[in-house]
Amino acid sequence: MSYKLLIYNEESYSLYDYAPITQKVTYTTNRGGSAGKLTFTFLQDKPINLTEGAKVLFYVDGKEIFLGFVFIIEQNRSGEVSVTAYDQLRYLKAKSSYSFNNIKLGEIISQIAGDMQLQVGEIEDTGQVIPYLTKENTECLDIIEYGLMVTQNSTGKTFVFFDDFGKLTLKEANNMMSDILIGNGSIITDYTYKSDIDSDTYNQVKLVRSNKETGLGDTYIFNDHTTIKKWGLLQKYDKVDDNLNEAQINEQGNIMMAYYDRVLKTISVSGLGGVPGLKAGAMAKFKIKEIPELANGYYLLLDKVSHSFSDGEHTMSVDAKIINKEGQWNS
Repeated sequence: MSYKLLIYNEESYSLYDYAPITQKVTYTTNRGGSAGKLTFTFLQDKPINLTEGAKVLFYVDGKEIFLGFVFIIEQNRSGEVSVTAYDQLRYLKAKSSYSFNNIKLGEIISQIAGDMQLQVGEIEDTGQVIPYLTKENTECLDIIEYGLMVTQNSTGKTFVFFDDFGKLTLKEANNMMSDILIGNGSIITDYTYKSDIDSDTYNQVKLVRSNKETGLGDTYIFNDHTTIKKWGLLQKYDKVDDNLNEAQINEQGNIMMAYYDRVLKTISVSGLGGVPGLKAGAMAKFKIKEIPELANGYYLLLDKVSHSFSDGEHTMSVDAKIINKEGQWNS
């Protein structure tokens, strides 16, 4: 295995490969809510061309893995330098206000990307028109994530939004199938399987819209009496835009219930042999005989993938999450 870790500094017009002096490289992607992150460490008295904002390009065996920009540089007393770079999704943490009507998710992404001066790559057609989406003073990435949730609820399909080597990309998860087998038949050092309603499960959603005439809030409640009886009341509270009408609020509440009213099951696996290019959002087959739900093998959606490159070795850890109201694993 060979890799290149190129740093391009536009100020000095210099390009330098840090791979020969790098001790360790870690690359992590999450399916939602955060940018792809690459960190690396090296020993050197004075970085040759390393400054905040410098472009980072990472290749493994000639394959394009990561393109991003330096955000953090740290150095300890012993002279070890640690660098953190993020891909374009980091710039979508900026807050803004948008109001969309009768628009597809890809068009929303393209408009926001244009406003933020970001590069766009392949945008798959979801086939679903979003009637309205209004957000004020909200992170751009959260606006896109909400559009993903609306699209999934309407189509029953899971789409993944990510940075593909410097280009914002939207793909259906089924078009990101990996041939990797995780579990029996592959080398793993450990796994953790968890089923919970503690971390991200709600069976009642309470939405409140300000009412200027009464000075009070109009309250809309959505719940599931079956799971409330089974789990107890787990409530999520949110304020909604003042300009939303009742139909729009009802749709938002129903979408949130469809997403949150379920048992959350996760599996984390570490010590896997590395697969260059594997990202969160891809589908991979899990087959672990000690877990009844996975004994026969099921394709799961990867929620997080972390790659580690050190001393010529490439390993990775993965997290997968299945969301299902009945708490069952889906194939």
